[in-house]
Amino acid sequence: MKKLSLIISLAVFALSFAFGQAPAKKKVYDETANAKEQLATAVSKASASKKHILVQVGGNWCAWCMLFDKLVTTDQPIKDYLAKNYEVVHLNYSKENRNEETLAKLNHPERFGFPVFVILNDKGELIHTQNSAYLESDEIHGHDPKIVLEFLQGWSYTALDSTTYIKK
Repeated sequence: MKKLSLIISLAVFALSFAFGQAPAKKKVYDETANAKEQLATAVSKASASKKHILVQVGGNWCAWCMLFDKLVTTDQPIKDYLAKNYEVVHLNYSKENRNEETLAKLNHPERFGFPVFVILNDKGELIHTQNSAYLESDEIHGHDPKIVLEFLQGWSYTALDSTTYIKK
């Protein structure tokens, strides 16, 4: 009986992972949050601090979304870079709250799958949408910390501020 129970448990776990279901642990995305309000708050903070906004679109149901969150909250160089250069918004997409109106205004980034990343400037204007598959590498199963950091550096406020390129 123990053997059968173990086999069933492993099968359920494998199927949940295969279908993008993450074990219900940490909730990164707030299914009840108003995405318009989240973005308005982020724009206010970003404009005051000369940062861009990283919008992570996904859900607590998405294993890859949860793995990305784990990477950016445990890899110290990425964590520090995000804190210094971005306001981060976790925009929920789930059957409970699809945030369709906000995603339409962001040109439907969900078309790339999840997670997907949207970079907004400090005025809330869309400047880039990133398919997360391009943040992976053959050497690492999942998002590659080096590629993720390069992506964040390439779309930061400073990187796109033309005054930083003027020779004095």
